[in-house]
Amino acid sequence: MKIRSVKFWKEDLELTKPYTIAFETFSSVENLFVFLELENGMIGMGAGAPSPFVTGEQMSDSMALLANRLEAMLCGQDIRHFYSVLDKATQEFSGHPAALAAIDIALYDAFAKYLGIPLVHFWGLKHHRLPTSITIGIMSVEETLAEAAQRIKEGFRVIKLKTGRDVEQDIETFTKLRELVGPGIKIRVDANQGYTVSDLLKFETHTRSLDVEFVEQPFPRGRLTWMQQLPSPLRDHCAADEDLHNAAEALYLVDHSNPFGIFNIKLMKCGGLTNGRRIAQIAVDAGIDLMWGCMDESIISISAALHLALASSATKYIDLDGSIDLARDVVSGGFILEDGYMSVVGKPGLGVETI
Repeated sequence: MKIRSVKFWKEDLELTKPYTIAFETFSSVENLFVFLELENGMIGMGAGAPSPFVTGEQMSDSMALLANRLEAMLCGQDIRHFYSVLDKATQEFSGHPAALAAIDIALYDAFAKYLGIPLVHFWGLKHHRLPTSITIGIMSVEETLAEAAQRIKEGFRVIKLKTGRDVEQDIETFTKLRELVGPGIKIRVDANQGYTVSDLLKFETHTRSLDVEFVEQPFPRGRLTWMQQLPSPLRDHCAADEDLHNAAEALYLVDHSNPFGIFNIKLMKCGGLTNGRRIAQIAVDAGIDLMWGCMDESIISISAALHLALASSATKYIDLDGSIDLARDVVSGGFILEDGYMSVVGKPGLGVETI
């Protein structure tokens, strides 16, 4: 079954709720889309979110590369041989992981549709559903509490609190947030590289009795010597994000005494599902827990990450809220969100449908 045609384009997607992290405020996000059509009319859908700060690529560069390479690389190829197509795409899109992720996801979606099965069953279902965290950006204490109350009302039971600008304010915000939500709600923290060693130790000391689930990327990328200064139990409760882009970096972390107890895999950083599975296997072999994260992304790539998360035995956490606050998208479906838990819809491929 050959690929008959391909198309790609970009969309500027507004957010319903702008948010702030340690270094930037976001009110909209650009995503690129890759759709390929098989001879039988089936459509494989992929999406990517290029970002200079996260994926190291400019949208304009990724779009230019797609314009030059995509059609010649995909058209006429047999979807049953998609791994060989992915090998070529990996070489040609080196340095453009979000664009590669869009191609990778579209090929997997088309192949699973060709097989007539949900993508997760191609690898093997390990989890039927998992609770996703919902992110609260950096804001005042009052705004944080109001946002948390609303999210809990919506059914979420895991909050990811953005921190990293002012550790004193972070301690105050976390303390009051825990007072508001009680012990039944999990709260994880994402410092987005904003802490020093003394900041993190101070935060940990003041919140030790408040049940911090874990801390994501406390230090700037590359400061592994800072991680080694932490007590072992604290390192085990830290997740690598900016320090983990691809399988080579996962191996590097494992070979350097596992400074993190958790790996956060983002398809946009590593280049899609194929490379995400490579990182996941490294985590399984090293006894490291997995979190599957995201950026502000279309339902397409969020669903892809969910399918892979549910297929990995090492998955312990998901943070796949990236499409929830999009004012619009180009597709619907993909996943079911109920009481904060995410599961796939059970349709062939990713289970997404064009609007």
